[in-house]
This record gives sequence, C-alpha cells and structure tokens, in this order.
Amino acid sequence: MTTSFYDKVAKKFGGYAFSTGHVDYRSEYPNRDPEEIFKEKLIGLASKNKKALDAGCGDGKFAFQIAKYFSSITGIDTSKELLKIARQKQKIYKVKNITFTFQDAHKTSFFDKSFDIIFSRRGPTPFSEFRRVLKPGGYFIGINIGEKDCQEIKEIFGRGQGYKEWNTSRLEKEKQGLKDAGFKVIFAQDYFYDEYYTSFEDFDLFLQGVPIFEDFDSKKDRKLLEEYVVKFKTDKGIRFPRHRVVLVGKKI
Repeated sequence: MTTSFYDKVAKKFGGYAFSTGHVDYRSEYPNRDPEEIFKEKLIGLASKNKKALDAGCGDGKFAFQIAKYFSSITGIDTSKELLKIARQKQKIYKVKNITFTFQDAHKTSFFDKSFDIIFSRRGPTPFSEFRRVLKPGGYFIGINIGEKDCQEIKEIFGRGQGYKEWNTSRLEKEKQGLKDAGFKVIFAQDYFYDEYYTSFEDFDLFLQGVPIFEDFDSKKDRKLLEEYVVKFKTDKGIRFPRHRVVLVGKKI
C-alpha cells in the first residue's frame, strides 16, 4: 500500500473512505465482529496511566474512540493528508491526550521503552521496532487482513492486494514474526465473515476508497465488477467475503 493512495482517498472522501459512512452495506459475523474483539482486547489491557502508540493511525477515528482509556496516545502515519484530517478532527472533538505525528512505523524517532501498548488496525507490523519502543512486559495488539480476504474478486480481476497469496497463512506469519522479535503470543485467531452491499453503486464506491485495488477505475474495471456482481448477488445484497486476523503479543 502506498502513501499516495491514502493521500488521494483522504482528499476525495475527507478521511479514510470506508470509515466515513459513504457506503450502504451490512455485515454478518458467524463468530462475532473481529473489530470488536480487537477493541475489547485493547481496552482490557489499557489503563489511565499507560501510554499507547497507534501505528498507522489514519484519520484518527479509532484513536478518538479509545483515548479516554489511556494516559496518552501517539498516532503515527505516513499519509500527510490523513494526519491533517486527524488534527482537524482533534480541534473539533477537543481530545487533548492524542498527538499525531508523521512517522514511518518501521523506523521511528521514539526512545527505547517509550510505550506500554502498541496497537495497529490493518496497519504496519514491524515487530522488531515495536519491541524496541515497548516497555518491558508491554503489549502489541493488532488486527490485520487475512490472506483469503476478498479472494474471489481478486481472482476475477487478476490482481489486487495480496494477489495469489491466499495459501500462505497470515495468522501463522504474524505469530512467527512476533516470536522472532521477542514476543510471547497471548492470543491469535482467524475470523471469516461476509459483507453485503446494497447496490452496484455502493460496491463501486467502496472499492474506490480501499486498497484492495489501488488502481481501481470505475470505468475501466466496470465489466470485471459486473462479472463479480452477477456471480455474488444475493437476496441480502452483493456478497463480499472477508478475512481478518487478531493477535496479542507480550514483550519478553
């Protein structure tokens, strides 16, 4: 995923598109919403005296939701446009314990042992750097995109994020990455669920604002999208299978 993609989306939608309410859809979870599970794990480890790092904070929407559980949150991202929006929102919400800063998560400017908790929502996971800036016994909590996420549409389009990587377990890769960096894996789980988009237009708009296809073009890709819609249209809407992984690791 490139920074330029997120800058483009931020300018077009006024934030990260899928979080701004532009699209009409609903989700069905056979084993609960992984985003809620991620949030529960994070809040369960939070406290008013802990400092957290939000790696890949985007427009800050999630950080604003959980700021009250922490002493402070530092949000980092490489999209200047999304950070600009986050700072604008901060003035409106008057949340004072969040700092947004332009940084690459793989090589931050923070001192060793600066944070109690690091969390990442579909963001970068450079576990060695995370371990460096975490305090002893600190935690990483993450939710990321699984290898089988929207595999069907990628097969029809012949391209996309993680194309043809669906036989390599993202969960196992992340678990091994945590272990190699010096973490103990506390929790690790796959979650599969379906989204249903109300109309072709909603589905098209959704694809414009997410990095499944960074080069998605409504006109050029229309025939491919129509092929997918014909195949996956149901009484509930246009079915879109999703896959997420949730992990918790403790620095040892």
